[in-house]
Amino acid sequence: MSATQGHGENLLSAIHDKRAKAGVIGLGYVGLPLAISMARGGFSVLGFDIDPDKITRIDAHRSYIDAVPDAVLAEEHAAGRFAATTDFDRLAECDVIAICVPTPLTRYRDPDLSYVENTCRDIARRLRPGQLIVLESTTYPGTTEEVMKPILEAGGLASGVDFFLGYSPEREDPGNRDFQTSTIPKVVAGDGELAAEMMKAFYGAVVATVVPVSTLRTAEAVKLTENIFRAVNIALVNELKIVYEAMGIDVWDVIDAAKTKPFGYMPFYPGPGLGGHCIPIDPFYLTWKSREVEQPTRFIELAGEINTAMPRHVVERLAEALDRRLGRALSRSRVLILGLAYKKNVPDIRESPSLKLMELMIERGADVCYHDPFIEEVPRTREYSHLKGRRSVDLTAASVAGFDAVVVATDHDAVDYAMIGHTASLIVDTRNVFARKGVAASTIVKA
Repeated sequence: MSATQGHGENLLSAIHDKRAKAGVIGLGYVGLPLAISMARGGFSVLGFDIDPDKITRIDAHRSYIDAVPDAVLAEEHAAGRFAATTDFDRLAECDVIAICVPTPLTRYRDPDLSYVENTCRDIARRLRPGQLIVLESTTYPGTTEEVMKPILEAGGLASGVDFFLGYSPEREDPGNRDFQTSTIPKVVAGDGELAAEMMKAFYGAVVATVVPVSTLRTAEAVKLTENIFRAVNIALVNELKIVYEAMGIDVWDVIDAAKTKPFGYMPFYPGPGLGGHCIPIDPFYLTWKSREVEQPTRFIELAGEINTAMPRHVVERLAEALDRRLGRALSRSRVLILGLAYKKNVPDIRESPSLKLMELMIERGADVCYHDPFIEEVPRTREYSHLKGRRSVDLTAASVAGFDAVVVATDHDAVDYAMIGHTASLIVDTRNVFARKGVAASTIVKA
């Protein structure tokens, strides 16, 4: 038996028998739910993170991710199926290692793979024969082979011979109660047939449905395609909103009527901009990579321009409404932004357009506050560090009356919209939440 067959068959056997120990690097919105799903699938799981506060909270059975309830975390942790550490030397204990680290953009909208590269170097220092290394982070086609593989092989071990390499794009939707990590179909691919078999066997024990694809690049392209589809369609309705607005047509009424068609149409909705880690970022990974093959990505780049411009459109609508309805300049106004999170009912501010709205209003001289039932204080972010420490204000009739305008950026359910509708001097609604809640007022302006 060759060394390749020996390492591969031993690992496959350990996966099938649930003797393989799994490791997850990066215990955030993707990594922690994945780790718990692996544990519930029957594997012993060790989570890794550089943030000691996350490890402390896990040890205390206090989850910081909505998709993982405290009780579930406590059950897996207390049973010894899941533990977490900041000690990356323990990577050597793991037979399967999943990488769930950020893949942001630089200020020039180029891919920032520093987290992936540094993580691979951490693994490479402990890499041993008979391990399966999987990237879950969203990235451009070619990353696993062109970036990860050389780093991991630098120590002398070879992919497909000594260790095995795979890619499986994460598919998380924070706040969506209809799906869990274990119930979302999982796309998998491996570097070679043996790695592909390992990917199918391992993830087949963790999730209900595995979708094998032919190559690593195909799997990487699947995730980008999913998010590009959403980004382009959201840009379309954002542009239609502005066009119809100029014609005196309510785009929300148009969408509600159009979606009654039972075929050939899927509703997408406008908003104040794009948020979350995926849709505002991932499409630009493909636009960057496409330059290598001299193929333009016109739709993607145009969609990015439209979506990026939406916060400025909202601020212009606010300034216009303040002037025409209240005779006030934005520079002399107090504005309350309703919702800091990028989507409803989650405490997630990654790439949230609310932060950009706040910055633009402050630049125009406005006195800006925010209310968000899920975010008590603005944390430090890479782009908006100057907003750190601002705290959510109480939402009462008295506090709302003290503002010249309320801008609805995120339509959380835990908000008294009827009270706001009856109290606020001016409301700029970017989510059509008042119409959906049946709250009518002459002070409401859609944007």
